[in-house]
Amino acid sequence: MGNRNVYLDNNAATRVDERVVRYMDRFHESDFAVASSQFSHTPGIKAKDAVEQSRETVAKSLGAGTDEIVFTSGGTESNNLALLGIARGAGETKRNRIVISAIEHFSVLHSADRLAREGYEVKKSPVDGEGFVDTEALSRLVNDRTLLVSVMHANHEVGTLQDLAAISAIAHRNGAYFHTDASYSFLQIPIDVKKTGIDLLTADANMVHGPKGTGALYIRKNVPLSKIFEGGYQEYNIRPGTENVPGIAGFGKAVEIWDAEDVRRTALLRDDLKDRLVRGIEGTLINGPQDMKKRIPNNINVSFNYIEGESVVLHLDMRGIAVITGSACFSRALQASHVLLAMGFTHERAHGSIRFSPSKYTVPEDIVYTYENVQDVVARLRELSPVGKK
Repeated sequence: MGNRNVYLDNNAATRVDERVVRYMDRFHESDFAVASSQFSHTPGIKAKDAVEQSRETVAKSLGAGTDEIVFTSGGTESNNLALLGIARGAGETKRNRIVISAIEHFSVLHSADRLAREGYEVKKSPVDGEGFVDTEALSRLVNDRTLLVSVMHANHEVGTLQDLAAISAIAHRNGAYFHTDASYSFLQIPIDVKKTGIDLLTADANMVHGPKGTGALYIRKNVPLSKIFEGGYQEYNIRPGTENVPGIAGFGKAVEIWDAEDVRRTALLRDDLKDRLVRGIEGTLINGPQDMKKRIPNNINVSFNYIEGESVVLHLDMRGIAVITGSACFSRALQASHVLLAMGFTHERAHGSIRFSPSKYTVPEDIVYTYENVQDVVARLRELSPVGKK
């Protein structure tokens, strides 16, 4: 089977594009001034120009206004700012209910938990066996006391794509705001925030071959959102702190050079791997939408009967293949994925799940190498399993 290094964990972190790295170097080496020094000297003006150029690029990609984009340190901060900021900004109001889906990222789940401790009523909308939000159940949870509905566009584990327009309509029909965490779908799936009716949207540079530590929050005009920590007046007095000029510049460059053809090619590689696994390994179960067009193009999540996912992941790592399990064991918590459990899966299936996520840097040979090694590893582990031998 040979030896290769294959990275298939792009739903966790992507390789920064070389063009982005080269562009960012400028803001580390020469134009390194603080952007808020624009009123003091020329270097500050250059830094500020880079930030505003990126703001315009990100805004355009979403159909937003430039003054509706606030840069943050990443998806987690953007999600915190969306939920906690809307609660702070709403002030005294009868609206004290927050509605989220049961399969949100921890940054949304834990922000909602914090609001619950502060007196807000938090409701979690269920999902079906493929990870789709039950819109009828959601409709019953959203009422005239609801302040915010937050449902992620694409799930980070199983890739399920939600119907944002339908969910937005439910929220707005009841006078609530709608936030979506689009960290995993941004650019991969075109989103027009105006046409879709989105009030708040989270994006993350790390997911689009941009730098880690940089994200953005789209905030529709007139949405009453307040900052959640104190400092200066940067980012429209919503996100204080010295601007990460290299990161913001790199984020803009990553968006500028994004190519839809790469998305199409990545989806074909994903589909090839899925077909090989299903055809070649008995007892392969697809987790999430069975229709690959209903999930983000670079995601496939599977479970193999009779074996645990972490065992497969560790054996593949020794063969140079980087994937991740849906189990939370690697985060020091010996529990199965909350996403898969919310979808109705058993603990055994949830613990056995593995996520494969290719990128534009993945090549067909990587897929063949991965399949051959997965097939071999699964066969070996099943030989060691009393159940698998039956």
